[in-house]
Amino acid sequence: MAEINAVYVLIARDLKKFVREKSRLLSTLARPVIWLFLVGGGMSRLVSDSMGMPYIQFIFPGILGMTILFGSIFSSISIIWDKEFGLMKEILVAPVSRFSIVIGKALSGSLISLLQATMILLISPIIGIDLGLQQIIYALAVSFLLAFCISSLGIIIATFFESFESFSAIMNFIVMPMFFLSGAMYPVQKLPDILKGVSKVNPLTYGVDALKHALLQDSRFTDFSIAMDIGVLIAASIIFVSIAGYLFTKRI
Repeated sequence: MAEINAVYVLIARDLKKFVREKSRLLSTLARPVIWLFLVGGGMSRLVSDSMGMPYIQFIFPGILGMTILFGSIFSSISIIWDKEFGLMKEILVAPVSRFSIVIGKALSGSLISLLQATMILLISPIIGIDLGLQQIIYALAVSFLLAFCISSLGIIIATFFESFESFSAIMNFIVMPMFFLSGAMYPVQKLPDILKGVSKVNPLTYGVDALKHALLQDSRFTDFSIAMDIGVLIAASIIFVSIAGYLFTKRI
């Protein structure tokens, strides 16, 4: 029961913090809207219509994946902030296992990212994507699984940093390459062979591909089967949580 309470407290704390930070709520919508309408709208004039749909619709699942990526990483990287200001020490003195703390942080990041993804899904009719109830439920389920996977990865990353000043390194060398090599902006199969190999070890690639299955429902725009996408995300989540729990025990 103590383990469950610890998970609940961590989730409730992070959700309250997210809701109270108005600037964070605004950035949740600002970043994907800028990418979708400025970048996507501009590229639509350069990309041929021969792909079978407007480019702005093609990148919508990728923009949703980007929202989940940033939301999950930001939530997990808050561990660095907690360590720097001493709050993590107060959390660690609680008589609960480190794995419970990892699960609580991963779930809180997942729920926050799911809220952000839900807000972005509301934009879909504006760009001409009409979603049925089944598609919405499917997309949200994939979003939660992807968010949990990325949040767990973010926790692993956070264990190696002691100050928030190192956040720029995380952004430049981890987050942005993950986004650009995920198939969000262009199909994975169009990448050079060396980058194609890198993209296949990127968990976001499978999340974006699963979102394409859910939102576009056209096999021409997907790179893998939905079974493979879900299987990789589940396997990666288990591996990341296990590693994060071990690192929390040894490094924090």
